[in-house]
Amino acid sequence: MSKRVLTTESGAPVADNQNSATAGVGGPLLLQDQHLLEKLARFNRERIPERVVHARGSGAYGYFEVTDDVTAYTKADFLGEVGKKTELFIRFSTVADSLGGADAVRDPRGFAVKFYTEEGNYDLVGNNTPVFFIKDPIKFPDFIHSQKRDPFTGRQEPDNVWDFWAHAPEATHQVTWLMGDRGIPASYRHMNGYGSHTYQWTNEAGEAFFVKYHFKTNQGVRSLSADQAAELVGSDGNSHQTDLLQSIERGVYPSWTLYVQVMPAAEAAEYRFNPFDLTKVWPHADYPLQRVGRMVLDRNPDNVFAEVEQSAFSPNNFVPGIGPSPDKMLQGRLFAYADAHRYRLGVNHTQLPVNAPKATTAQNYGRDGLMATRNGSRHDKNYEPNSYQGPAQTDAALSAPLAIHGWTGTHAAPQHTKDDDFFQAGELYRLMSEDEKQRLVANIAGGLAQVSRDDVIEKNLAHFAAADADYGKRVEEAVRALRD
Repeated sequence: MSKRVLTTESGAPVADNQNSATAGVGGPLLLQDQHLLEKLARFNRERIPERVVHARGSGAYGYFEVTDDVTAYTKADFLGEVGKKTELFIRFSTVADSLGGADAVRDPRGFAVKFYTEEGNYDLVGNNTPVFFIKDPIKFPDFIHSQKRDPFTGRQEPDNVWDFWAHAPEATHQVTWLMGDRGIPASYRHMNGYGSHTYQWTNEAGEAFFVKYHFKTNQGVRSLSADQAAELVGSDGNSHQTDLLQSIERGVYPSWTLYVQVMPAAEAAEYRFNPFDLTKVWPHADYPLQRVGRMVLDRNPDNVFAEVEQSAFSPNNFVPGIGPSPDKMLQGRLFAYADAHRYRLGVNHTQLPVNAPKATTAQNYGRDGLMATRNGSRHDKNYEPNSYQGPAQTDAALSAPLAIHGWTGTHAAPQHTKDDDFFQAGELYRLMSEDEKQRLVANIAGGLAQVSRDDVIEKNLAHFAAADADYGKRVEEAVRALRD
C-alpha cells in the first residue's frame, strides 16, 4: 500500500522533511523555506491558555441510561423514558494546580458531564464533594489566589491557604471534607460526583422542584492516605489519567448511579437553613436519595488536546425542564464558565466536535468570529425575525420563573432559622470513626502548623472548635505538638 503524501497546511506536497533549505551546503537558512517557517510558527502556537482552575484533567465518552421514572419532577426529554440512553462526555480534574501538576494530590476534583441530548447539550458542572469553600462568587478570585502559587515564592503557601480560611468560617465544612479520608481519591473511577449546587427541575405541568445531584460510584469509594499519595506521585504523576485510560481500553467500563434529592419549590423559603448555600448539604432524612439512572464510560478520546483540553462545560447550558436556582455561586458560574471558554478557545468554541450538539443541530444567528465553521450561506439571513423561514423562538420557557422581591444592593444571603457555618462540619466529624478522626486531625495539623502567624492559627482553631469541641481540641493539641 502506498504511503500518504506529506503536505503543507495549504495542501502542497512536501519534498524534504529532513533538511531545511540553505544558501549552499552548510550555508544560512533561507526565508523562502515555507515548510520550515510554517512548522516553527505552528509549533510556537500549539499551546492555548490553560484553565485558571481545573487545568489538569482527564476525560472519556459514555452514555447515560434512565432506570427510574422521574417525569413527575422534570420534563427534560433525555430523562423522560425508562431505558432511554444519551451519549455523554465527562471531564475529571484537579482544581488548584497547573496543567503539568500531579493527579494524586489533596484537592477537590472537578466532575463535569456533557449530555448530548436531543434538545441540546446539557452541562452538569460539579465536584467530587457536595459542598464548597465559599458561598458568594465575589470571593472566588480571592479564594483561588490564596490556593494557587504565591507570586513571590512560586509555590503554594500555607500562610496564604490558611489565612483565607481563617477569614472564611463558612469554609470549615469543605475543609473537613478535604482533609478527611476522601481528600485524595485513589482514582477518578473510585470517587463520587456531585452537582454540588442546587438546580431547578420543572415538570410538564409547570411545577417547580429544587434538586441536588449525586453520582455514586459503582466501583466503591477508594482513597489514598497522604503517604500513599506521595509515593504514587513520585512513581506516576499521571496516575489517575493512566488508570482511567487503561481501564476503559481493557473493557472494564467504570459506572456511576445517579440519584437526586428533590425539594418542592414551596418548601425552600421556610427550610431551616438556606437550601441554596453551597457550603451545606441537605440531610437525607429530610430529602432522601431517589434513583434516576446509570452513567457508563466506555470510550477514550482519540486526542487528549482536541477532546479533553478543548472540551468546554458551562452550567448555563440547560435544556427544557432544567434550570438554575438562586444559589449565588451557581449564578456567578453561569457567566464565568462560558466567558472562560470564549477567552481560551474563542467565541466559536461550541462548534468544536467535542462541544457541538450530537443529537440535534445548533441553529441561531451567530456569525463570524475566529475560526467560524458554521456561518450560513446565501440562503440564510443573519437577523431575526425574518421572512425567510429562519429559526424562530418556541415561546416555551426552559424552566419555571424564580420569584424575586426586595431592593437591589449588595446583600448578604437571607438568614434562615438554622443557618450556621459550623454545625454541618461538626456533623461530618461526628460521623467519622476514630481512625478517620485521627487522620483528619493529622492532615489539618500538618498544614496549619506551617503557618507563620499565631493569630491565623488561632482563628482556624476557633472554627474547628465551633464545629465540635473535641475536633477543635485535637487539632489544637496536634498543631502545638508539631510547633514545639
